[in-house]
Amino acid sequence: MEFLSNLIGGLSLGSIYAMIALGYTMVYGIAKMLNFAHGDIIMVGAYAVLTSVVSLKLNPIFAILCGIITCVVLGVLIEKIAYKPLRKASPLAVLITAIGVSYFLQSLALLIFGSTQQSFPDVLTIPAVHIGDQLTIKGESIATLSITIIIMILLTLFIGKTKIGKAMRAVSEDKDAAELMGISVNRTITITFAIGSALAAIAGVCYGATYGFVGPYTGSMPGIKAFIAAVFGGIGSIPGAMLGGILLGVIENLSKAYISTELSDAIVFGILIVILIVKPTGL
Repeated sequence: MEFLSNLIGGLSLGSIYAMIALGYTMVYGIAKMLNFAHGDIIMVGAYAVLTSVVSLKLNPIFAILCGIITCVVLGVLIEKIAYKPLRKASPLAVLITAIGVSYFLQSLALLIFGSTQQSFPDVLTIPAVHIGDQLTIKGESIATLSITIIIMILLTLFIGKTKIGKAMRAVSEDKDAAELMGISVNRTITITFAIGSALAAIAGVCYGATYGFVGPYTGSMPGIKAFIAAVFGGIGSIPGAMLGGILLGVIENLSKAYISTELSDAIVFGILIVILIVKPTGL
């Protein structure tokens, strides 16, 4: 039962990583940019929901919508101001800019909310499931895993079936050829950032609901681990991001339970090194 409990905890954690990784993989797959500020957009979304519930006294559903809208607007602004001028720049320039945006968002959160972690409101009210006397599955874990699966299916259908999704695939293959065919590359990339940021907001809600707190650095480590998950599954692949996130969450949780809590992060980063050496294209 203990193993099963740790496995379910890993699936819940992996679902959060998968949701964040989906945003990473979309932006990279279409815009060919690694948005390392993506993790901090999660933090902004969580704070937006917290403020909407605690200060504005909004219903949790409207609070989550406010968080999604806030992150979409922020993601579009970041793309327009920071990344758009760098589309033809070197990867190093993009990386430095992304790190700068990340530190800016963290510093802004510190100024507004302070350094103390705040309790996250109860916005995912789903009853726990009890299996026998020894195993309890938290409602937040069920919600997180279900939401991630639904998002992956909808995203796959969106990219495969809709006009905008086909435009995204065309831009991913060849920006110049797509533009000659009448596709607006700028609009397509902006939509991609908007969708990725909306996913970050939902991931922020799931993270806050699962762990019960939010702070200025809340999205930093999950963002890095989600990038590892995206590489693990094959960055640019939506099913790969889902698979990578789930596997990484399970590996991390089982490492904490059966090896060492101090070494769990080292094991996760070690996996990244092994994958890059053995199979750089991912699973």
